[in-house]
Amino acid sequence: MARLGISLLLSTLVVLIMAANVAKSTNTISRSVNTKSSTPTNFIRASCKTTSYPALCVQCLSAFAKQIRRSERQLAQTALTVSLSRARSASHLVSKMTRVRGIKPREYQAVKDCIENMGDTVNTLSHSVRELGQVGQQDFVWHMSNVQTWVSAALTDENTCLDGFSGRFMDGNVKAAIRRRVVNVAQVTSNALALVNRFASKHRPNSMPAHHERP
Repeated sequence: MARLGISLLLSTLVVLIMAANVAKSTNTISRSVNTKSSTPTNFIRASCKTTSYPALCVQCLSAFAKQIRRSERQLAQTALTVSLSRARSASHLVSKMTRVRGIKPREYQAVKDCIENMGDTVNTLSHSVRELGQVGQQDFVWHMSNVQTWVSAALTDENTCLDGFSGRFMDGNVKAAIRRRVVNVAQVTSNALALVNRFASKHRPNSMPAHHERP
């Protein structure tokens, strides 16, 4: 009888020890999962799901995860900076297209118009980057409205450039080269606007409208 009692006691102790180990393991896994889900990269992925081009969004911003961390503002600022950088690169490319050998008169005019459009895009995105950098608690709505207006204008200019090459008679190497680059800029700008709107929405009164993102 005494042996049976000791055996039951030992069994109980083993069960308690095992239960404690399972609980400890579960807590460790839970902490690991929570830590993993709160990483800057996962924050970027989750935020990019609100954009029109999430895969492109993640591709553009993942390299800046350390700077972005989990800051909504820094995420929007970085997205605008990336958009500005790509707009400048595209503008430089477009400016070279007027010197392409054998360019048609209609192509030449479309390129000239696009140069102006992309120049305006660079200017408005530059304004938006600076303006967002000045955003604070004071006049938040006014500053954010300026940013949203300028980014929307940049997106309009990019699409206006693309519209200039519509129609089969414009098909060719010039159109293909410009379209490939400017479409990418427009998509990146659209994503940036979505992230700007996301940041603004957490502080915006109900009367302040959001701006449309998709080109």
